[in-house]
Amino acid sequence: MHFGATLRLLRLDSGLSLRDLARRLDVSGAYLSRVENGLDAAPTPARLKVIARELGVPEPLLLGLAHQVSPLAVDYMREERAAAELFLDIATRHLSPADLEEIQRFVVARFPRAKDDAQLVPPQLSELLAPDRIVIGMSCAELDDVLDVAGGRLESVVGSPGAAISASLRGREREVPSAIGGGVAIPSAHVAGPRCVAALITLLHPLSCDTPDRLPLRTVIVLAGPRASTERRHHLLQLARWTARGLSSDLAAAGTPAEVLACLRVLEASP
Repeated sequence: MHFGATLRLLRLDSGLSLRDLARRLDVSGAYLSRVENGLDAAPTPARLKVIARELGVPEPLLLGLAHQVSPLAVDYMREERAAAELFLDIATRHLSPADLEEIQRFVVARFPRAKDDAQLVPPQLSELLAPDRIVIGMSCAELDDVLDVAGGRLESVVGSPGAAISASLRGREREVPSAIGGGVAIPSAHVAGPRCVAALITLLHPLSCDTPDRLPLRTVIVLAGPRASTERRHHLLQLARWTARGLSSDLAAAGTPAEVLACLRVLEASP
């Protein structure tokens, strides 16, 4: 997963230009462009906190995607010595991701968040999909073919002609490629309606095209929703997080739409 490519998609979906976001961060547009193109490292935790606020996405997810520790965690460990000792103890045990997930499941169940923190929990992507909007093992020569199929599958649920949806997707793709690395692309389209919907297509043969890590595409997930939709950005960020964990390979093993939905639900249940 390419952090810079994901940040660019989040920024564009929020309607901010490179110059707008750079001004709000008090940085140069050239610096932000280098980050988005993978030439500079991800911003500092403090700057990522501001980016999350400006883009309307959960701060913990953005920080995690950039492999940065939240200032909140740093301050907490500084104030609570026992917390710092616990983290050090966990680090020295070299726990696996599965072990850490087990610990986090206990913490979530034993110490649920306050209601005011509910916005930190991203919406469930699986609820945006339906079996008829999931295509397994599509064979094609170009990404445009995938976008045409996605537009047709979304037609009935968004109430817009499939050709118009696919034209919108192709136009945005020409403006900025939607590949985020890891074999995944996340095109998006602005459509009428109160909520987001999605279509998911896995490819029979990986598709060579412009990707930030030069890996061919294997999975295309189209998000469609209203123009001013923080929900769509939540989903995009969630998908980028899963991509870093091997989303494309997991979905490639699914042989039916039901198995795709089951795979997504497993990911949604993970910390």
